[in-house]
Amino acid sequence: MGKIYAGTSGWAYASWKPDFYPRKLAAAKFLGYYATRLNSVELNYTFRRFPTEKLLAGWIAQTPPGFKFAVKAHQNITHIKRLRGAEQFTADFLAALRPLQEEDKLGPVLFQLPRF
Repeated sequence: MGKIYAGTSGWAYASWKPDFYPRKLAAAKFLGYYATRLNSVELNYTFRRFPTEKLLAGWIAQTPPGFKFAVKAHQNITHIKRLRGAEQFTADFLAALRPLQEEDKLGPVLFQLPRF
């Protein structure tokens, strides 16, 4: 059996204080703290924007070896183009994720589709 990954849809929720995050933990430290408790997280950010290398480098630096990011595919692929004629955009999107792949932090890419 392979490794099991557990996570949530995002981590940047101030409302998780004090039940999950310590009351005085700064929001900039949420991901690092989160990664001490769970070993994966879904990136909703990527549904609307391509992540920059700098942004990914920051997320990579805050997470330990073995941590995985489940990346939500961009809405242009799934909701606007509805998978039709999206080959180049998809290739560009996946290329933007290369830093995660290079650091062995890329988990599944989630193509969340609208109702057809």
